[in-house]
Amino acid sequence: MKGSVKLFDVFGIAIRIHFTFLLLPLIFGFYHGLRGVFLIFFVFCCVTLHELCHSLQARHFGVKVDQIILLPIGGVAAMRSIPENPRQEFKISIAGPLFNIVFALVLFFPAYFFLGAENLFHPGIDTWPRTFAYAFWINPILAVFNLLPAFPMDGGRALRSFLARRMDYGKATRIAVGFGHAFAVLFGFFGFISFNPILIIIAFFIFIAASSEGMQVDLRLTLRRLSVKEVLPGQFVSVAVSMPLSEVLALTLHSHQEDFPVIERGELVGLLTRADVILTIHQFGMDRLVRDVMRKDFPVVQLEDSLINVHKMMEERQVKAVPVLNRGRVAGIVSLEDISRVYLLMSGKR
Repeated sequence: MKGSVKLFDVFGIAIRIHFTFLLLPLIFGFYHGLRGVFLIFFVFCCVTLHELCHSLQARHFGVKVDQIILLPIGGVAAMRSIPENPRQEFKISIAGPLFNIVFALVLFFPAYFFLGAENLFHPGIDTWPRTFAYAFWINPILAVFNLLPAFPMDGGRALRSFLARRMDYGKATRIAVGFGHAFAVLFGFFGFISFNPILIIIAFFIFIAASSEGMQVDLRLTLRRLSVKEVLPGQFVSVAVSMPLSEVLALTLHSHQEDFPVIERGELVGLLTRADVILTIHQFGMDRLVRDVMRKDFPVVQLEDSLINVHKMMEERQVKAVPVLNRGRVAGIVSLEDISRVYLLMSGKR
């Protein structure tokens, strides 16, 4: 995510912090001094461990987790995908809140013994004992808040996993997204009447995230029914290894195609992307040839491949287009734009 800085790695997962998160210790430090900074640091640790539990459970089921990003409103574990197996999704979803609950139970008796009932049950930031009490209650609050059935929060995902055992996965997602929208409206309403900007920000985040997640699931379910040949454009343009970049630039300006298969003697030998062309022209001018710029290590797909697998592979390899082969011959090139266009057309028909 742009605007984030890597702090360290845990079990091969990068822990990153968004620059906006730094506003919290500054604000709390300004109003509450060192106690405010300590409280934010403790929240930072609890949220990191919460997301790490999600991530480790996801990796147990074969889900790749690249990083955890800490934002002012919480943490986000960047998982490549979410298992559609209800049991697996439930275990991943519940792992974070379960950590917060267990951690709170472990801390309860030491906190009660050292802080006393008066401080423990009357937290604040005016004294150190009451600040430690405030820190203790962070974990139960995180657990309860995340278990609300407001998709895509943990409780919302657990709700979808419960519903998906009894109905179609797409329908279960739509119901869970509806709950997320309802909670977002509720939070927004209370935020406005109480003049609480934090609640309004949370409401906005939940509504946007629920809508985005619902769209992603709908996209996957749609692509699962299609193959590459059903979205492949009828015509495509290829380039030769000896073509100068000035001619390639002209092709990009006069066609909708931005990436080109490179063919020599009827064989696919490379992939030329628009981004590489523009970067090379800016650095070295237009005299370079295609062979100087083309990528020799690139993925290819077959005409009969499932579109959902192709889309997943393109996201993992971070490419916008891939050449398509049919019996060893180049049949065209399919891009993320082609996939999105077909998805929008099919969505409009429903």
